[in-house]
Amino acid sequence: MHAGFIGLGHLGKAIAGRLLECGHTLNVWNRTPEKTVGMAANIAASPAAVAENAEMIFLCLFESRAVREVLTTMDGLLGAAGGKTIIDLTTNHFREVLDFHVLCKQAGAAYLEAPVLGSVVPATQGALTILVSGDRKRFEQFKPLLNDLAANLFFLGDPGLATRMKLINNLTLASFMATLAEAVALGEAAGIEKADILDILSAGGGNSMVLNAKKAKLLNEDFSTHFSNALIYKDLHCLQDLAFELKKPLFTAAAVKELFARTFEEGIDAEDFSAIYKLFKKT
Repeated sequence: MHAGFIGLGHLGKAIAGRLLECGHTLNVWNRTPEKTVGMAANIAASPAAVAENAEMIFLCLFESRAVREVLTTMDGLLGAAGGKTIIDLTTNHFREVLDFHVLCKQAGAAYLEAPVLGSVVPATQGALTILVSGDRKRFEQFKPLLNDLAANLFFLGDPGLATRMKLINNLTLASFMATLAEAVALGEAAGIEKADILDILSAGGGNSMVLNAKKAKLLNEDFSTHFSNALIYKDLHCLQDLAFELKKPLFTAAAVKELFARTFEEGIDAEDFSAIYKLFKKT
C-alpha cells in the first residue's frame, strides 16, 4: 500500500520504518526535515503534499496542538485529504480529538483516532497495541495495514473512547515506572547490587511488562529516548483533565505527575521516562 506519514519523532520513525520493512511505500513529512534523512521514502514538501497518491495518511505527533496545525494551516492536510482516511496515532487530549473527527468529516475525509500502547522497540517489531475509535467500516478496511504494526488491536467505537483508554493505560505505565525506579534506588541505598535488585523484582512483585521493557535501561543507566518524560507528563496532565471532567479523584496519578514534572527542572525531560530513576537516586 502507498501511504502518507506525518511525524517522525522517536516513535513515528520506528513505525514508518516498520511499514517500509513490510513492503509499503510512503510519502513522509516532518516539521524538522533533518529527521527524514536516509529514509527510503518520498519526502513531501508539505502536509498537503503527503496526501498525493496516498491511500491513507498516518499522523504521529507530540500533542493535539501539532495535530491541529498539520490539519488546518496553509498547505495543511485537510486541503488535500478529501475521500481519504487519516489514522492518527497521536495521544491527543480527549476533548481535542473530538474536534478532529468533525474537522475531517467536514473536509470529506475519514478520521480514525488510533493511539498506541508501546514505544520504539515494539514498534520496530510490529508488536504495538493499537486502540481505535471512529468509523468501523474504515477500521475494517485498513485493519490489515494496522496488523503490520500491532500484535493487539482493540476497536472501541465511539469517538473519544480510544483516547480516554490510552490516558488511563498511561496512569499504570507512569505509576509502575515510578515505583520501580524508587524501589531500585532504595535497594541500592540499602547496600544491594542493582543487578540483584532487578532480578529479584523480575521474579517477585515488580514483574511486569514495564520492568521487562526498562530493565536494561535501569541497569546500564542508558536513558536514550524511546518514550520521553515530557510525553508521559503531557499524558498525565490530560488524564487529570479527564478526571476533573468526570469529577473523579486521582490519587496515584496526581503524585506521579508531579514527579515527572521534576524532570523538567532537572533537565532530563527529553530523556526516556525510565530516567525518573535519577530523581530517586539523587535523593
